[in-house]
Amino acid sequence: MKTAQALRALGPIDAKSVVRDPLLRWIAFYPLLPALMIRWGAPWLAVRLQEQYGFDLVPYYPLLVSFVLLLTPMLAGMVIGFLLLDQRDDRTLSALQVTPLSLNGYLLYRVSLPVALSFLVTLAVVPLAGIVAVGTGTLLLSALASAPLAPFYALTLGAFAENKVQGFALTKAMGILLIPPVMAYFVPPPWQYAFGLDPVYWPAKLFWMLQAGETGYPAVLFAGLAWQGILLVVLLRVFNRVMSR
Repeated sequence: MKTAQALRALGPIDAKSVVRDPLLRWIAFYPLLPALMIRWGAPWLAVRLQEQYGFDLVPYYPLLVSFVLLLTPMLAGMVIGFLLLDQRDDRTLSALQVTPLSLNGYLLYRVSLPVALSFLVTLAVVPLAGIVAVGTGTLLLSALASAPLAPFYALTLGAFAENKVQGFALTKAMGILLIPPVMAYFVPPPWQYAFGLDPVYWPAKLFWMLQAGETGYPAVLFAGLAWQGILLVVLLRVFNRVMSR
């Protein structure tokens, strides 16, 4: 009920904010770009590398597609994170104290909205990459595993950035989180799991396992969701402290 109440109260406001802000409009549609670049660019690059260097890029296609999987929640989180910064500057959160909508309802909405957006957009853009066949089960589980990353990025922006300028800087810094999964791809288990401190690693690992037809993926799915959940609880507490100042 709290989420539904927040959706009715804040959903139209968020939609108008995204439509009016050129930056947020661009970010909202950006997930299509890497998917299309991989779809059209990877086969061309694979031919050039094979002809000139004898390097076969095709075995690394799952790694390329996993970038689309990981970028989607990051971009969804950025949109919501910048909305949080705008509403904090506009003192929207302070105004909530005199409305029927509780702060807990607002926070639940702010967490569930990027999860839903990331999940739905992932279902569309990962198949759009087109260079590997992604089964329905693989797509659903991968979208589920990566969706909590969206509120992770959003709450990180809301908790640690004072304004949009700092938000941009923090977003660039968080891009570093995409590097460990790339490194992990070339490290055999069990050493590979040392990269698990990075919450971005787990959805990528799950996708690779599912694409390779490996067993044991339920443990990876559970571990990833559990670690992301712990981080979200911590971020929510930090965000609450920031809002209560």
